Amino acid sequence: MHPDFDIDGRVAIITGAGQGIGRAYARYFAEAGATTVVAELDPAKGEAVAREIVKAGGKAKAIPTDVADWRSVDNMAKATLDAFGRIDILINNAGLFTQVTRGVFDTLPLEEWDRVMQVNVTGSFLCARAVVGAMRKAGWGRIINISSATVGMGRPNLLHYVTSKAAVVGMTRSMARELGPDGITVNALMPGLTKTEVDFASDAVFRSIVELQAIKRSETPDDLAKVLLFLASPASGFITGQCIAVDGGTIHL
Repeated sequence: MHPDFDIDGRVAIITGAGQGIGRAYARYFAEAGATTVVAELDPAKGEAVAREIVKAGGKAKAIPTDVADWRSVDNMAKATLDAFGRIDILINNAGLFTQVTRGVFDTLPLEEWDRVMQVNVTGSFLCARAVVGAMRKAGWGRIINISSATVGMGRPNLLHYVTSKAAVVGMTRSMARELGPDGITVNALMPGLTKTEVDFASDAVFRSIVELQAIKRSETPDDLAKVLLFLASPASGFITGQCIAVDGGTIHL
């Protein structure tokens, strides 16, 4: 591997890594040589992923984390520094999507709107805030926020989710301006509908999405992880404040 793409020895925190896409990211980054912190709300799921990684020869630590609780997030960052002495990469993957209500916006429960914003927006803010001190001290860092291709589509009946992921785009761009002088890049990934072990959409839904794509197959977690690896590596050092759609050509930004 060219050294510009090497993350061997880096410490990468991946939130919401106990299942689905987050689990795939954690395994992929461990295979690339990173020490992976599985920051997961469900302790049992987090430990299971960490064990998978270690069994495969990688390095991982599971830390129970509620991204919507600043105390939990600060404890996660401290535990990472205590264990490894550094934080190089943050992937803000944790979010509410499969669990949210689908419906016309004026029928959505206000409590659910607040919860989606708390997890999807405030959670990313809190995690970035918790790790940025270590990155500033090192003069190097990569923060990658996970937005969604639904922002470019204006997908109906998911207004709270789509709005939260649009807010992540604005956060990414402003944060990139603030952290550029510190040697820290901040970018956003916009995934399309992705197949994982978590069953949340029918085959008919996946087929309908594929019809919208330029590339006529379902998206996989590896499609996303490869782009994340680039954004987390030294090779992406002159790219910041950008939103990259990895969705088979469904939207054009």
